[in-house]
Amino acid sequence: MVKRYLPSGLFRFLLLSFFVWQMGMPGYGQKYSNEFLSIGVSAKAQAMGNAVVAGVDDVTSGYWNPAGLSRLSPEAGLQLGAMHAEWFAGVGKFDYLGIALPTHNPGRRMAVSLIRFGIDGIPNTLSLYEDDGTVNFDNIKEFSAADYAFLFSYGREIRPGLSLGGNVKVVHRRIGPFATSWGFGVDLGLQYQKGDWQFGALARDITTTFNAWSFNFTEEEKETLELTNNEVPINSVEITKPQLILGASRKFALGSKTSLRPELDLIVTTDGKRNTLISGNPFSVDPAFGLEGVYNDFLFLRLGIGQFQTETDFDGTERLGMRPSMGVGFSLAALRVDYAFTDIGDGQNRYSHVVSAILTLKPRVRE
Repeated sequence: MVKRYLPSGLFRFLLLSFFVWQMGMPGYGQKYSNEFLSIGVSAKAQAMGNAVVAGVDDVTSGYWNPAGLSRLSPEAGLQLGAMHAEWFAGVGKFDYLGIALPTHNPGRRMAVSLIRFGIDGIPNTLSLYEDDGTVNFDNIKEFSAADYAFLFSYGREIRPGLSLGGNVKVVHRRIGPFATSWGFGVDLGLQYQKGDWQFGALARDITTTFNAWSFNFTEEEKETLELTNNEVPINSVEITKPQLILGASRKFALGSKTSLRPELDLIVTTDGKRNTLISGNPFSVDPAFGLEGVYNDFLFLRLGIGQFQTETDFDGTERLGMRPSMGVGFSLAALRVDYAFTDIGDGQNRYSHVVSAILTLKPRVRE
């Protein structure tokens, strides 16, 4: 991050207040459930405004569109992907690790992905006060709030140019010693290629993903929550409603070594009215646009824009905000390294550096 707005200790204290409030909300019908899975993996995608559903064709397809796994040839062998990013001045850390495995059948691939978004060092102030009402800062202990997702993906080519893929995902969320949840869901992806055109569709959480929460507060902590006008959470179920992403991309050759590939995606949510460019109830649409320039399959230059939102200034005037991004990538033999410089999209110009890498381990050719 290039700017700091709140001391990290104060920021973590505010996060504790948010988590206590969030755990007291009814589990069913929450908007933005499992929203950490909308951040996006790989610096390439971040630099292109996360507009990659139609054109993705590497190990990160397990996250973006499992149908893209089928476009990895058997000769590509094993492919590994990793990413690290930090948000909110380094307070929140987002990590990704993926592996794509070839099968005996051409045009078919499997992948496993692990995603973690965590905030560490959050102060637990529930034990701040002694029985006599005095404040004892020695009672403060730190905890972590982390979200995990495990994706098991499969993609195959149905016929030339048409691919189908799916995800089975397990979501685990933990808020210190207070709360844990487990959730399960299914994604379905499709890709179609016609000449220089590529089209993609991803239906996330098509079965509706359910997160079952369980809570573990001591009697003293429950009493503190009640005295501070906070609800004591009870075991509940949180629902993530389906989401549809549609994408279209086209490759433009600018010579024998140079090409441009723009992509436009439309993200359709179904959980009620959102602050997006096209806002409705229950459907809202958020467009994203990305552009990638390639030179000799070695140098990659990328631009992106997305997350269009209406923002209100202090004087009551409204303006259209957006999330810009840019990045660069280098392919060196079996290794591709990507970098992105992107805003988190909150309108306060808090930019982050995102770095990712993909390693392709090709099998040895027998003579």
